[in-house]
Amino acid sequence: MHTHPALRLPWRILVGTVGTVVLLAGVVFFVTPGPGIAALLLGLLILSTEFRWAHRILRPARKWARRAEQYAERRKDEYVRRRRARRAAKEGRQPDNDADPDPDPV
Repeated sequence: MHTHPALRLPWRILVGTVGTVVLLAGVVFFVTPGPGIAALLLGLLILSTEFRWAHRILRPARKWARRAEQYAERRKDEYVRRRRARRAAKEGRQPDNDADPDPDPV
């Protein structure tokens, strides 16, 4: 869409309209039952594909999502370690603390 000059403006208008509708639905969902924050973020995500200001607004949300992902990964590793230790204690052997909780290296 960006390569054809005649379609660039209609595409931006379409993306702006759809993003704004989803964003407004998110605002409505704050006072009525529904996924308010999710709709708000989705509307900003749609708008950020074409508008720089929306991309800048989403930066804190992306940082928060990365931190939440890292926290969940640490919790999962701790859970796996404790579970292996309990299983080893139940079987009457020493836990293998050197074992990597994620054997599939990425």
